Amino acid sequence: MALDAPQDFTFSRRAMKAEMLDAETELALAYAWRDERDEAALHRLITAYMRLAISMAGKFRRYGAPMNDLIQEAGLGLMKAADKFDPDRGVRFSTYAVWWIKASIQEYVMRNWSMVRTGSTSSQKSLFFNMRRVRAQIEREAMAQGETLDGYQLRKMIAHEIGVPLRDVEMMEGRLSGSDFSLNATQSAEDEGREWIDALEDDGAQAEQIVEQDHDRAALRAWLVEAMDRLNARERLIIRERKLRDDPRTLESLGQELNLSKERVRQLEVAAFAKMRKSLESHGREVLELLG
Repeated sequence: MALDAPQDFTFSRRAMKAEMLDAETELALAYAWRDERDEAALHRLITAYMRLAISMAGKFRRYGAPMNDLIQEAGLGLMKAADKFDPDRGVRFSTYAVWWIKASIQEYVMRNWSMVRTGSTSSQKSLFFNMRRVRAQIEREAMAQGETLDGYQLRKMIAHEIGVPLRDVEMMEGRLSGSDFSLNATQSAEDEGREWIDALEDDGAQAEQIVEQDHDRAALRAWLVEAMDRLNARERLIIRERKLRDDPRTLESLGQELNLSKERVRQLEVAAFAKMRKSLESHGREVLELLG
């Protein structure tokens, strides 16, 4: 049931000329679809009430969505209604279809209003579609009584009228205050074509951070060399082979080379680390924080 702009007017005019169904015919078509999956009956039922869908779609044009898209969403809602309608409940199909058509259009409008999801709960949907109307009504009544409401009072009254928390009104007010715009749009004529994206902060490291990190690494390297120099030759060998190689040697292999037991090599390793720690702490305990 996809529509495009050139076909929009023709489709709408054709829908407005569709037959009007009486209650008995409508019921018979609903039974034929539900019980026999008669597609001809379904098509006739949907075609007859497409004018209802188009009429409801027109009420949502103020939200900026293309009319043909709104009609398409309304048609989808109408088809869902036809598929789920139970003729045994004694309700007219048009009454039942209104809910599905409205829900489908509202979902489309909210989904396309902004890249930031506007709302999904029933209270947020109620706010989105009713806040402007309720605000205008409250402002008219206040004006008629000679009252002046500030922003906080107005938002509080809106929250009370719609039955939602004040924070939801404040959040929705911010989201309805403006639509998304391209980051490639120019900021102003005076900025020589400077785009908004140029004003975004770079996620990468800034120059001062890079200089600071390089300085810390150089200082830490010097302190580690100094700490290693305080070790004797055997301790330096153990630290180098155990901690500075891509493939660290085992205590057993070092013990065989040095003619020592594995336990003795481990003890020498611990002692060497203690010496290095003491040397590094002489430059301040924050050195150990740099080592992480």
